[in-house]
Amino acid sequence: MLNNFTRLVANENMKIYYRIRTWVMLGILLLFNAAMPTMLYFTNAPMDVWTVFTWTESFTIYLSTIFTVIVAADIVAGEFAGGTIKLLLIRPWSRGKILLSKFTSLILFGLLCAGITAVVGIAMSLLLFSGNTGLSNGFEGSSMNNSLLLLLTDTIQALVISLIAFMLSTVFRSGGLAIGLSLLVLFTKDIFGFIFNPERFEWAKYLLFLHTDLSGYIQSPVGPGGVGLGFSITILVVYCLLFMLISWLVFTKRDVAA
Repeated sequence: MLNNFTRLVANENMKIYYRIRTWVMLGILLLFNAAMPTMLYFTNAPMDVWTVFTWTESFTIYLSTIFTVIVAADIVAGEFAGGTIKLLLIRPWSRGKILLSKFTSLILFGLLCAGITAVVGIAMSLLLFSGNTGLSNGFEGSSMNNSLLLLLTDTIQALVISLIAFMLSTVFRSGGLAIGLSLLVLFTKDIFGFIFNPERFEWAKYLLFLHTDLSGYIQSPVGPGGVGLGFSITILVVYCLLFMLISWLVFTKRDVAA
């Protein structure tokens, strides 16, 4: 049974990495993670290794999120658009397993993007700023722990946004709509957070977009509306389970001929 699921995941990964588009995206991500420390090096700014990596990660995480959203939007909608979903569903696997294998492959792709950022970004930062490992004050004094925690929280945010794209792709069978709405959430969440401030609206602390970015907890144990890290993680888990439930209900009940 586990072997069958592993084959399903391998099949989904083959579909993702068979596309030239995927390798172009990964190449761009690798390039920018190498280019950012290089550009900072030529500014002659007094930065330490982990400050450079923080600057690099803070920029390239948006690329990681966009690329993961693109994969998420296509992984289900692309099957319907290309008509290959019928070939997939006639095989002796349940729809639930097929959907789970797609979701697993999506998570693996998101983690690969995070891995590229970590390995290339840190390696280039160490190569160019190895003489500046000491810490200073303020933002430039970001420690190794803080930098890695920032990468972790940003990766979580990228995966949550990509799950939204995954759900929209499953429900509407439109990759373009899934990409557009998911990136809208990513780039406007701070605006909505300002409008629906939990300090003014008690109920607002239960809204997803207030909790997608957990990086604030690196510096303070208090989150939006006075909540804690545990509360924010619980909100994320509940919403993610809801998105997966919606995706599963739609995917398992939908008539592929529709």
